[in-house]
Amino acid sequence: MNAQQDKDLIVITVIGVDRPGIVAGISGVLASHNVNIEDISQTVLRGFFAMIMIADMSRAACGLNELREKLESKAKELGVEVFVQHSDVFRAMHRV
Repeated sequence: MNAQQDKDLIVITVIGVDRPGIVAGISGVLASHNVNIEDISQTVLRGFFAMIMIADMSRAACGLNELREKLESKAKELGVEVFVQHSDVFRAMHRV
């Protein structure tokens, strides 16, 4: 089995009005639960912040539902929306 197959990947999407601390807040929650960020893309379009992350939960200190709750709580603090899906679910939803 290769390293890619050992990963438990999730897709995290964050959107909202731009303000300082969004990336730090979301990544801090991930770090505190031992979730590794594999890839990240973010942009600000006319004052609106958008970010998508791919993260590995294979060594996480919690389950997906608990992580989702923690991220949603942090997002509310930051005034943004967060969506968390397992990568398998994300792929299945976006098949043509």
